[in-house]
Amino acid sequence: MRKLILSAVTAAGLFASSGVALANTGGEPLMKPGFSWEGFFGRYDQAQLKRGFEVFNQVCSNCHGLRLVAYRNLSAVGLTAEEIKEVAAAREIADVPNDEGVISMRAGRPADKYIGPFPNDKAAAAANGGALPPDLSLMAKARVGGPNYIYSLMQGFLDEAPHGVVLPDGKSYNKYFPGNAIGMPPQLFDDLVTYADGTKASPQQMAADISAFLNWAAEPELNERKSLGLKVMIFLAVFTAMLYALKRQIWKNIH
Repeated sequence: MRKLILSAVTAAGLFASSGVALANTGGEPLMKPGFSWEGFFGRYDQAQLKRGFEVFNQVCSNCHGLRLVAYRNLSAVGLTAEEIKEVAAAREIADVPNDEGVISMRAGRPADKYIGPFPNDKAAAAANGGALPPDLSLMAKARVGGPNYIYSLMQGFLDEAPHGVVLPDGKSYNKYFPGNAIGMPPQLFDDLVTYADGTKASPQQMAADISAFLNWAAEPELNERKSLGLKVMIFLAVFTAMLYALKRQIWKNIH
């Protein structure tokens, strides 16, 4: 009886999870381009991470923040120390109060977290028709499908809503967004950015690159974690072989 109850609870949980997945993807199966870090031996492609940052810095950061990522952390995606200083100094942030209690603005520094485009959430919402652009630091973990969701969303806009669908004012139709009515208009167009490595900036390329970068932002330790996991597996394999050899040695003369 207990097993039957547990099975029923498990089935209910799986059904509920599938409903959540459907709700979080707008009911459309996500595209799966395949990313370099997938699989047991997968790792981030640093060139792709740097291109993804270029997309974020030139396009996404006009509306979205990245408050959990410090500028100095961008060395992991291939930026040099000078490039990091230049990117950080491009925006200003409130400094600590001086001796008179006056707060002035200063240029960003490598130790600062990525400075958002708006001074506060109310200003961000007011500049975007009342919709607050979410911070993207953990977006790759916040949605069902992760980077596949981001990749699909960026390419899921339709020029017109399907017949019979009426969109609220200021909304665009995206077949992957929950509810399909999204406050963000289409973002990616051919040659929107100029990649430093000369890669052709097609919408598909930019969608893949920004998805990779945002996955790194949410999980920057992935390469190290997989490397440690591989070392642990090798150690366990060697240790198991040694224990087996020891067992054979101990029991070889016992009949």
